[in-house]
Amino acid sequence: MSKLIIPKNYHPILSVYETQTAIGVIKRLFEENLAQTLNLKRVSAPLFVEPESGLNDDLNGIERPVEFDIKETGSSVQIVHSLAKWKRMALHNYAFPAGEGLYTDMNAIRRDEDMDNLHSIYVDQWDWEKVIEKSSRNEDLLRKTVAAIVGAICDTAEKIKKMYPVLKINLQRNIKFITTQQLEDMYPQMTSKERENAYVKEHKTVFIVQIGDILKSGSKHDGRAPDYDDWTLNGDIMFWDDVLDCAMEISSMGIRVDEKSLDSQLTKANCNHRRSFKFHKMLLEGKLPLTMGGGIGQSRLCMLLLQKAHIGEVQVSVWDEKTINECISAGIKIL
Repeated sequence: MSKLIIPKNYHPILSVYETQTAIGVIKRLFEENLAQTLNLKRVSAPLFVEPESGLNDDLNGIERPVEFDIKETGSSVQIVHSLAKWKRMALHNYAFPAGEGLYTDMNAIRRDEDMDNLHSIYVDQWDWEKVIEKSSRNEDLLRKTVAAIVGAICDTAEKIKKMYPVLKINLQRNIKFITTQQLEDMYPQMTSKERENAYVKEHKTVFIVQIGDILKSGSKHDGRAPDYDDWTLNGDIMFWDDVLDCAMEISSMGIRVDEKSLDSQLTKANCNHRRSFKFHKMLLEGKLPLTMGGGIGQSRLCMLLLQKAHIGEVQVSVWDEKTINECISAGIKIL
């Protein structure tokens, strides 16, 4: 059953017709801003990959990918969860130089996703990846890149507000950086999501750093696969959403693992069997470029900028009957 929040006195600011036009404008504007800001080229990307390639994102390691067999080849493939590892292999195969990168539309199915106002089993995001020099593989580059992405989001928000003056979204450009351990130290009695909400509500735009490793309490702030982000150089971009009165994650990103951090994280995550996959072998042997990258939620961004209460207002997916009926009663127009 989906978890549903009905904001008090919610009324969509834009009609369904206006919303469809606005979604197209937001995607075009932000895509252009992102490509220019980070020096990215658009490429085509796969919807499915072969399991033995090791290129699919295992997320928290418990999610079941959608898998099907191919008549002509007799083999099976998996619909991607994300393109985190595929992008890095593509940068190698396409011989991208340092300082340049790629972006693409990523469409995925996450069949085990807990559905609510912000989560759907259908995932659409801009996936991007960029080649970096070894000397710049540090937190300074991470912070500068976060600031550039936040700037592109805020610029897009200002332009869409000029087109639709009825929108009152007001995003904070100044970013507060905080580690997951600092959050736990500040709010030791809270859950991870409660900590995020408490901190983001106060500071509005936040980058939560270092996600994936074990905290002092013995728990994780959140799960991260061990074979793409370096857990010491990654994080989530979060904005405060006034409509839902909660923190909204717009992007998960980071500087990617090198040979040393991959070796360590595979062991920590009890995933040493992945060392035999082609991607992981190439990375451990130093044959792949050093990169950074991430995903930026397309539907999430449209929700935020258009002040929508449910992700189903900006994308077409599948919902349980109770959620659909409650949304109809509340005036939330699910597509």
